[in-house]
Amino acid sequence: MTLSSPSLAATGSVIDPPQHQVQPGTSRKPVRRRLRSVTIKQPFETVVTEHGTTVLRVCRAVLDPMDADDAWSETFVSALKAYPDLPVDANLEAWLVTIAHRKAIDATRARARRAVPVSELPDHRVPAAESDLELAHALAQLPDKQRQSVAYHYLGGLSYADVAGILGGSADAARRAAADGIANLRRSYPAALTRKGEI
Repeated sequence: MTLSSPSLAATGSVIDPPQHQVQPGTSRKPVRRRLRSVTIKQPFETVVTEHGTTVLRVCRAVLDPMDADDAWSETFVSALKAYPDLPVDANLEAWLVTIAHRKAIDATRARARRAVPVSELPDHRVPAAESDLELAHALAQLPDKQRQSVAYHYLGGLSYADVAGILGGSADAARRAAADGIANLRRSYPAALTRKGEI
């Protein structure tokens, strides 16, 4: 180390950092080449922005609207806690839908333990669009495995292998459950034939 001036050397209050000698004809470009393989995780805020809508669609397809909003929030709170340990190359969408699936199971179990509602209605509830309510009702009529397979594959965008990983079983079983679910929706939800983008 070198001290910056003789007058300050006695006090020791200012110390310059060590000087690095750069040889002529060299540059810092080799350092950049070494760092090319380093992948940086995107900020969690970006993850929420990119995948929040998908996770909410999955939650709403599996749960009622109030529980779905709670499950969506709990999904991202849990994901935020686990995000630092997640490998950089992980499939974020599948990871988030898996967390949402577990939160949906928790919400279903919690609903079974809730007290029976009284005759008074809640003060305020935000109404959903009429078509969303019709679709939610039609999805709710499906058996659990079909409803979850349809939600995770068609609304969540997951592959059948990812759906099978979440629900258990094989990719073929997940494909069959989703196909049966779509067939049942076509019979019970007439708008499904005209609105291809939703299911």
